[in-house]
Amino acid sequence: MTASWVPDADSGIRIREVAANGLTFEVAEAGEGDHLILCLHGFPELNYSWRHQMPLLAAKGYRVWAPNQRGYGASSRPGAVADYSADRMIADAAALFDASGATKLTLVAHDWGGAIAWMFAIKRARPVERLVVMNLPHPMCFAAALRKWPQRRRSWYMAFFQLPWLPERMLLARDAAGIRKAFRGMAVDKARFPDAALDVYARAAQRPGAMTAMLNWYRAAARHRDRMKLDNGGRVDVPTLVIWGEADSALGLETLDGTDRYVRDLTIRRLPGVSHWVQQEAPEAVNAILGEWLPDA
Repeated sequence: MTASWVPDADSGIRIREVAANGLTFEVAEAGEGDHLILCLHGFPELNYSWRHQMPLLAAKGYRVWAPNQRGYGASSRPGAVADYSADRMIADAAALFDASGATKLTLVAHDWGGAIAWMFAIKRARPVERLVVMNLPHPMCFAAALRKWPQRRRSWYMAFFQLPWLPERMLLARDAAGIRKAFRGMAVDKARFPDAALDVYARAAQRPGAMTAMLNWYRAAARHRDRMKLDNGGRVDVPTLVIWGEADSALGLETLDGTDRYVRDLTIRRLPGVSHWVQQEAPEAVNAILGEWLPDA
């Protein structure tokens, strides 16, 4: 395996391969113990997006695994669109927890990873101690927002991603300029995305078949909606923290409306002037919130 990135020597983060659910995952790992925090990234990210949080979580006594999810980086890349349906991603997360040998699980997730984490908790795929989701609304709230024009307008790209080959070509053109722009273009504090960081994401997306696999998450969501059906009326029964960068140009603040109807124990922390890439753009603020809300393992 050629790793997607090399952690700083003093970070305590190491890269390993983990076999789970019939696939091989490139996993960034930190810390020890039998309480696993599984960090789930979004599009078009990598486990690299958790580099600022992993040392903090390890210092609180958790073992932290941040996998490159299926299709990303050096993780396995199945070929069919159906292989990227939500039920497969939930099964991946459950299998990774099983492979870890840990006895307790907390989910920390962002963007698409947040969608998987919400559904994992709703479906009770495995017992979860706590749930943290960053800039991805509860599925029921997102569905309600999509019925209105403001969020439909923001989500236009999801329809574009349904096209064959053209999204891949546009995102990868000119040394993956579209991938680079997704981060720096949306960011408020663009200094948080130096060229070296953008290179990590661009190189990963340029791996053979990676861009198609990454886009297949969206294609599967449209073609296999039945696999995203929720149980329990969408109810989440574990303590849940939502961290939200208010300057998110992809997801409006109104997508948070009604979250408390589905989550019994809910905490929301909003960060003004921070974009969708909240844990990378405001790592100090995010880490302070995590440090306060998560108990020591």
